[in-house]
Amino acid sequence: MIGELAALSTALCWAIAARLFRQAGGGFSALCMNLWKGVVTLILLGLICVFFVPTSSLPVSAYGWLLLSGVIGIGVGDTCFFLALKRIGDSQSVLVTETLAPIFAALLAMAWIAEWLNAWQWVGVAVVILSVDMVIKSTRKTSPHIVPSTGYLFASGAAVCQAVGAVISRDILTRYEMAATEAACWRLAGGIVIVVLLMGLRRESWLPKHNPGKKVWCMLGVATLLGTVFAMYLQMLGFANAKAGIVQTLIATSAIFSLGVAALMGDKIHRSTVVWSLVALAGVTILVVS
Repeated sequence: MIGELAALSTALCWAIAARLFRQAGGGFSALCMNLWKGVVTLILLGLICVFFVPTSSLPVSAYGWLLLSGVIGIGVGDTCFFLALKRIGDSQSVLVTETLAPIFAALLAMAWIAEWLNAWQWVGVAVVILSVDMVIKSTRKTSPHIVPSTGYLFASGAAVCQAVGAVISRDILTRYEMAATEAACWRLAGGIVIVVLLMGLRRESWLPKHNPGKKVWCMLGVATLLGTVFAMYLQMLGFANAKAGIVQTLIATSAIFSLGVAALMGDKIHRSTVVWSLVALAGVTILVVS
C-alpha cells in the first residue's frame, strides 16, 4: 500500500503544480523553467541527503542508469511537458501525458525487467486509461478554442520519456538498496545536465525574457516544491514499493485531480467529465486492492 499511496500523492502534487507552472510560465522558455525547477529541487533534496540520508555505495553503472533516467524522464520529458502546457493548457497536457505513460511503462516493464501485471491489475489499468481517454474527448468536444496539434505531440513525447525514466528507476531501486531521496537527486542531476547542454546549443537565456515579478517567482517556487521536490520523492518511494505499471497508472489520476483544480479555479467542467472521472477512480480502487 505504501507504493500505491505514494503514487496517488504524486498525482495530486503534480496536478496542482501543473496549474501553477502554467500560470508562472509566461516569461520563461520551457528549458529555462525546467532548469530552474531542477536546480532548486536538487539543492533542497541534496541538503536532505547530506543531513538525514545515509549515502549508498552502489556500482558505477547503477548511478549511470539513474543519470540516464533523469536525462530522459526529466531533462527531455519535462521540457516536452512544459511545451505542451504552453499550447494546450494544464488539464489537457496532464490528461494526455498521464493517459499514455502507464501503457508505455507497463509494456517497457514487461520487456525490460519481466515485471508482469496480474489479470485484475490489467483490468484496473484498462479502466483508468479508458476513463481518462473519454475525459479528454469530452473536454475537447466542449472546448470553444482550436487546440494546436503540436501540443498533443509534445504531451505524447513527455509520456514516452516519463515511462522510460520510470522503468529504469524501478529497475535500479529493486536491484539495489538506495533511499528514494538519493535516487531522486541522481535523476535530477542527469536532467539538469541535458537541459544545460540544450540551452547552450540553442543559446537560450538562463533568465526569463522579462522580469516576471515576485508573485510569479513565488508561484514557480511553490510549483517546484509540490511538483518536483515532493513529487520526485513520492514517485521514487512509489517505484521502490510497487510495480512500475501500477505506479504510472496511479500517477495518471493526476489527470482527474487536475480537473478538480480547474473547477476550483472557475473553469467549467462538463457532466460527462465528472462521470468518467468517477469511473477512473473505480479503476484506481481495483489496482490498489488487487
